[in-house]
Amino acid sequence: MVMSASRRRWILRIGAPLAVALVAGCAAGVGGTASGTASSQEALLERARGFWAAQQASDSVKAWTFEELSKDPSWTLEAYLKRGGIVYDAAEVRKVEEIDGDRAKVAVFTRYSVPMLRLKGQEAVLQDEWRLIDGVWFHAHKRSVINPGS
Repeated sequence: MVMSASRRRWILRIGAPLAVALVAGCAAGVGGTASGTASSQEALLERARGFWAAQQASDSVKAWTFEELSKDPSWTLEAYLKRGGIVYDAAEVRKVEEIDGDRAKVAVFTRYSVPMLRLKGQEAVLQDEWRLIDGVWFHAHKRSVINPGS
């Protein structure tokens, strides 16, 4: 089979870039567990480490800069500072569990105390939720089951 010159040009001009785009799309992954680009995962891990370092240092003003709530006009820093009650003795961001579009989960080991309840040295591995807003990862606000407006 002999291919005409015009057909070869068409394949090189249209077909080759299409094939490259298809291969690149497959390599990036689509939805699901621990997907997303390596740079997106690294950006998420960096933000999560910054947030949890601020939490462990009890620096709520710094932690506020990582919070999804900081983007919500109905919330203020003053209201955020009134929350709390948990003291984090240790926090270790372990890995990105999942990236699905603009939502993600990160595994975080924590050792914490709740002074008001006289609980000390509690440990848990959290499935910490994050949201991508305008290209930046923010710690997701979890609504309280007891007080949904909080």
